[in-house]
Amino acid sequence: MIHRLRVQTRHLFHHNIFAQMGLLCAFWIIGEIITWALSLPIPGAIIGMVLALLALASRKLSILSMKRGADWLIAEMLLFFVPAVLALLNHKEFIGLLGIKILVVILGGTFVVMSITALTIDLCYRWMLMRHVKH
Repeated sequence: MIHRLRVQTRHLFHHNIFAQMGLLCAFWIIGEIITWALSLPIPGAIIGMVLALLALASRKLSILSMKRGADWLIAEMLLFFVPAVLALLNHKEFIGLLGIKILVVILGGTFVVMSITALTIDLCYRWMLMRHVKH
């Protein structure tokens, strides 16, 4: 009975995009709850990503359980930014020197995050290659 339930759950998460998006949201909500309960200065989404990473690393969760849902969310990411653009139209003070300053900070921050991410991936890839050479 338990084995059958596990198989059905695995099938649901591997083939249903809505279940996968729900799972991603569940990690986010759990991260928010942990952040709120422990008064952490870290966003709940980051805690949720760490929890998802731990579940994937421990093989308690398959990457197939989130891949299609995550791909859909990334593909439709533009929809999440439309309200921000509309808010910009309501605040004319952002169109000017203040807006340029904010844009420089956003672009600089994005560059730093992307650079650190690229370096981290490169280092992890090199570490993985060295590990495979030894074995």
